[in-house]
Amino acid sequence: MIRTVLGDIAPDELGVTDSHDHLFFASVKLAGQELDDAAAAGAELRAFAAAGGQALAQWTPMGLGRRAEELPALSRATGVHIIAATGLHQAGHYPPERLAVLLDGLAERFIAELGEGLRLDEQPDGAPLPARAGLIKVAGDFHQMDRHASAVFEAAAAAHHATGATIAVHLEGGTHPLGALTTLHDRLGVPSGSVILGHLNRFPDPGPHREAAEAGAFLGFDGPSRANHATDWRLFDLLGALVEAGHAEQVLLGGDTTSAAARAASGGGPGIPFLLTDIRARALRDFGPETADAVFRRNPARAFDTDWRL
Repeated sequence: MIRTVLGDIAPDELGVTDSHDHLFFASVKLAGQELDDAAAAGAELRAFAAAGGQALAQWTPMGLGRRAEELPALSRATGVHIIAATGLHQAGHYPPERLAVLLDGLAERFIAELGEGLRLDEQPDGAPLPARAGLIKVAGDFHQMDRHASAVFEAAAAAHHATGATIAVHLEGGTHPLGALTTLHDRLGVPSGSVILGHLNRFPDPGPHREAAEAGAFLGFDGPSRANHATDWRLFDLLGALVEAGHAEQVLLGGDTTSAAARAASGGGPGIPFLLTDIRARALRDFGPETADAVFRRNPARAFDTDWRL
């Protein structure tokens, strides 16, 4: 089953999916560009639905303004399935005092949010909300795993073994995908098929992409966001290489909207709908309907499908 904020659904109910995006996000690294407007989030989701979108995975983890209390109502109002995240980002995204609270009993926090319900970011030790997380978000550092990342990966692996949940990895600048996969799979025993490696388009080296696909991981390409614009022009070269090598079944695509300026509804765009109006349209032209259906429908249904233990 796939765990959404409105409950568990069968994989074939998920539909056309934005596999990595943000309806709400607030970081000290993006002061003044917070995604904190519920009306704007609703407008983005409605436009996404109008373009054929049926599901969205919000990768915003604990403590970064994910507005868990808003997600069920947004899902009901727009008809879009929402998969919410537990997890923890890089240390630099948090004020030190907040990070210290979140790191205390980290694996247990992840497990509780996957099995019992999300907590309010302002009250991480409060009562659970009705909505539960459906994935675990973690983050590496640039070309390496720092001490903070290592601790978070260990907690995420423990939560995976307790629940079965998929682990989604922010790769800083798209770097170190094989190192992150080795840590999770070889050292911590997480199956490669339960790992999504994100931001691969930010470091457009097809060799590691192919190796990660051969190992069975899911490959996340999260353009066209403003954070990724420097390598957006390489996106279809990278996708084409994977398709040609027979790895289309491992590819996921998302918009990764991380700032108010990137919204179509209230900023300068391109926003969440662009993933379908432009990127999916080109995937259909370049690769055909079978591959496009794999990337936007079949692969997300497999990537987020979990034999839930809680």
